[in-house]
Amino acid sequence: MTDASTIIAEEASIAALVRVGERIDHAARYTRDEIARFAALTQDRNPVHHDREAAQRAGLRDVIASGQHTSALMSGLAATHFSRADDGVARSMLCLHFNFAYREPIFADSDVALRWVVSSTEWNTGLDGVIAQLEGKALVGDVAAVIARGTVLVRHAR
Repeated sequence: MTDASTIIAEEASIAALVRVGERIDHAARYTRDEIARFAALTQDRNPVHHDREAAQRAGLRDVIASGQHTSALMSGLAATHFSRADDGVARSMLCLHFNFAYREPIFADSDVALRWVVSSTEWNTGLDGVIAQLEGKALVGDVAAVIARGTVLVRHAR
């Protein structure tokens, strides 16, 4: 049985590392050159990421970012945020799981609002850290182009 002092200590450890409702927001602009460069770096030779005419033949108005472009940016934002020490708390983190659903294409020269929100936290004694559940979106205007869920382990850095 867990006593009250253990529960209070766990809650304080969680709160120091990560809080429910905590947000990560980032604005990005997907230029045509960045879309093509990212696709090339990841060996994605699908012409809809490189060639406007090919994209138009596929029924798109312009080249689109690959799904992994947004996934990589969102994963990187979470990793950076949950391994930060800029608030006086040194953290380390591991990405345990991410899931992305691509609902709408992200066209070249689009402004994209990337967002994660911590939806729940739980102290894991065996892992000596907080398991945090994240809900994410990549918005183009008011449209959710990508929706995401993630699970991360956040610990005090040693």
